[in-house]
Amino acid sequence: MTTNVDNPAEPGSAPNPAGAPSSGSRPSRIFNARVAEATMLPVAFVLVIALFAILRPDTFFQWSNFTSIFGLNSVELVLVMALLIPLTNGDLDLSVAEISGMTSVLVGWLNVNHGWGIVPAILVGIAVGIACGALNGAIVVKFDVNPFIVTLATGSVFDGIAFWLPNQQTIPGIAPQLTQWTQLNHFLGIPLDFWYGIVILLVMFYVLTFTPFGQRALFIGQSREVARLSGFKVSSTRFWGFVVAGMIAAISGVINDGVLSSATPQNQGTLLLSVYAAAFLGLTTIQPGRFNAVGAGISVFFLAVAVNGMNLLGAQTYVQSLFYGIFLVVAVVLSRVIARRRAANASG
Repeated sequence: MTTNVDNPAEPGSAPNPAGAPSSGSRPSRIFNARVAEATMLPVAFVLVIALFAILRPDTFFQWSNFTSIFGLNSVELVLVMALLIPLTNGDLDLSVAEISGMTSVLVGWLNVNHGWGIVPAILVGIAVGIACGALNGAIVVKFDVNPFIVTLATGSVFDGIAFWLPNQQTIPGIAPQLTQWTQLNHFLGIPLDFWYGIVILLVMFYVLTFTPFGQRALFIGQSREVARLSGFKVSSTRFWGFVVAGMIAAISGVINDGVLSSATPQNQGTLLLSVYAAAFLGLTTIQPGRFNAVGAGISVFFLAVAVNGMNLLGAQTYVQSLFYGIFLVVAVVLSRVIARRRAANASG
């Protein structure tokens, strides 16, 4: 038995130039592995669509069904963008869903119960979201407290405020202009709220990929101590990550008002679970090994399409929570596997 190294060149074949990697070389294998990692989720997405199209061609594979999925999941699309900078910094923010819910109720409460115009109510809601993010960031940075505990606690406070303001009642009759500019007006047949999410996705992609702030956040997330010794303003970057998260979460709350035409205080556990599942699943695709906006956006709609297909097949409502929980575990495990494989390739 011989190896390729021992074999002479085939007659008529040109010899490899000195130093050129062969088709089975290590750089080639690493490149192929990274391409496979980056495209795994989009390929799975296409396969899931094909599966449900075969099983429910009369209902699932209709453009009206897809436009409904795009429009109704715009809140999740925006909210997952709120997570990306803190996660890139290495921080878990568990309050974003509650900030979104509180902002939604606050805007409706000001507009319906107190007669504010919808624009001033929205501006106040976003300002409050920014203040909530600043509060999270200030506590975490100033007192060097675990953000998991801090944001879990502040999220409970924000959730309590959302129930307290309307006395635990739904607020109907929000200004129709908001619904007009989220759900009723369309571009390319898709509600405008979806396109707002795409704009925020593109901004987050640019910030995290091409700006010094995004590169600093990535470095800080990899090693805060090394980043600090390198002269990076670690505390400042982490603080502003929470502020941006609060602002984007508030925007998602405003969009939710437009989608529902009302504001409803509700437990945000399923929403938080779904956006974290999407964020960590996005870690495994497009730019594997780093939290990225495009991967997270694809993950939101991969999960949404899968849930929609299961609902059309008659799955019970509790299946959604099971599905998001399972995929969050799978995504976290996959992210660890990818990280270890990259570390092994780097050391090898």
